[in-house]
Amino acid sequence: MSLQIGDAAPDFTLPDQNGDPISLASLRGKKVVLYFYPKDDTPGCTKEACNFRDQWAAFEAHGIRVLGISKDNAKSHTKFIEKYSLPFTLLSDPQSEDESVPSCPVATAYDSYGLKKFMGREYMGMMRHTFVIDAEGKIEKIYKKVKAASMAEDILNDLGLNA
Repeated sequence: MSLQIGDAAPDFTLPDQNGDPISLASLRGKKVVLYFYPKDDTPGCTKEACNFRDQWAAFEAHGIRVLGISKDNAKSHTKFIEKYSLPFTLLSDPQSEDESVPSCPVATAYDSYGLKKFMGREYMGMMRHTFVIDAEGKIEKIYKKVKAASMAEDILNDLGLNA
């Protein structure tokens, strides 16, 4: 069963780019944009991250936290942040090598990890999905057909926050 608008957002604790744990519960009282992306420093993911960076002032002005989640490790996130001057937090949701342990458990809880197809090949991976979570921890918006180059503006427009 997939998540719906109005559902409680699944709580999680993941390490950020500095290795510090960040939990969704600790952000109660703030609106949170949670965006899942496949890989640091790849064309689509860079476009999406830079779009959030370029709209950062609007998110910050409205007290909205932006969290990006991929399976990349803290070192990869740090390089990505430094290379593109990203002002928001990136979290690591690792892919497990152990078949008995679920891969990318937070992405899985958010229906954002699963079977993907690319150039005739099928594989398991992170999907580009975005969730807006309200101050009470409920899912306010779900984006499954994400346009990497305009995701941040799309969210701001949908929330009525773009001037």
